Amino acid sequence: MKAKGSEPLKRKPYERKLRDLHAELVNLQEWAKHAGAKVCIVFEGRDGAGKGGVIKAITERVSPRIFRVVALPPPTEREKSQMYVQRYLPHLPAAGEIVIFDRSWYNRAGVERVMGFCTEEQAKGFLQVVPGVEKAIVDSGAILLKYWLEVGQDEQTRRMEERINDPRKIWKLSPMDLKSYSRWYDYSRARDEMFRASDTTWAPWYAVRSDDKRQARLNIISHILSSVPYKAPSREKIKLPKRQKPDDYEEADFARNWIG
Repeated sequence: MKAKGSEPLKRKPYERKLRDLHAELVNLQEWAKHAGAKVCIVFEGRDGAGKGGVIKAITERVSPRIFRVVALPPPTEREKSQMYVQRYLPHLPAAGEIVIFDRSWYNRAGVERVMGFCTEEQAKGFLQVVPGVEKAIVDSGAILLKYWLEVGQDEQTRRMEERINDPRKIWKLSPMDLKSYSRWYDYSRARDEMFRASDTTWAPWYAVRSDDKRQARLNIISHILSSVPYKAPSREKIKLPKRQKPDDYEEADFARNWIG
């Protein structure tokens, strides 16, 4: 939510600031690779809060081999029989990796609880054990950052209507999104209980107002960079070498079909 009367961030200043942050994300990437660091970033929030846009802004200029995005599908029957967090554990970062969860094990505390995909007993049981699970993640040497994106009711409505009316965005709107939209206060209660149970000293939640999507992206990237003790790598000056001489090579008409 933006302050009353404030204007959203304009595109040009946003792109200037984002360019600088992208350069720092590359520095973070190179540091993580060489230092063997493990960074785990969790994004949660209401439908339409802008999680996808934030993740795209983070990853568009870095290597997908270092920055991995995890967005798991609904659990299989086998996974449903496992300990709840079990299917997420194989996706946690190894040395030199930065893993971003586009929704995470907190599905149990949010959508599953609100939409009746788990019992109240299962949801409460999850909230009891998750601080210990996250303590184990942190104790293993990983940096764990958890972000909750909070969008206002009016802005969420505007974004949902935009998805309905824009053929480029209709794929973002699922039947579950429509059901969730009608349950604003059920989600508020679930969010509040999730925060009370899992906002710990070793894995605190960071809440971000996201009515201004551009400003939210800049705020989150800046916070990530300030939360990881990376150092910009020293780089030697790069100079392109001379190309070899063609000698007797002649350009061949190697392709039958050209586009453009």
